[in-house]
Amino acid sequence: MRALIQRVKTAAVAVDGDEVARITPPAGGHGLLALVGVTHDDDAAKAATLARKVWTMRILEDEKSASDVGAPLLVVSQFTLMADTRKSRRPSWSAAAPRAVAEPLVEEFAQALRGLGAHVETGVFGAHMEVSLVNDGPVTLLVEV
Repeated sequence: MRALIQRVKTAAVAVDGDEVARITPPAGGHGLLALVGVTHDDDAAKAATLARKVWTMRILEDEKSASDVGAPLLVVSQFTLMADTRKSRRPSWSAAAPRAVAEPLVEEFAQALRGLGAHVETGVFGAHMEVSLVNDGPVTLLVEV
């Protein structure tokens, strides 16, 4: 399981032109956008471990974590994070878990964050989403478990 984490000033998701989720931290604050990819051998334990890592990662101002300041998170499913681009110009998606495996694990990740005290918004699994953000820094990290 992997998540591409971006430190943001704001982030939102729209589906079919309608905004379905938005995080807007307090003035001067930050939030995190988490693009989450799932592979075949991932499970609920990995989702919980990844959630703890993301929630406590010290990537905000003054080496603080989202848990330190109560930063909001926007979680978006992103099967393309599992792409294999080593062999050709056409990515292979074989490492990405099928919807029946991935959807509950992305939800488990979001629920684990909520259980840790996070304010979490989510995109719509499997939908064509328009994700907008103001990346701060920019800070973008790939986190894997």
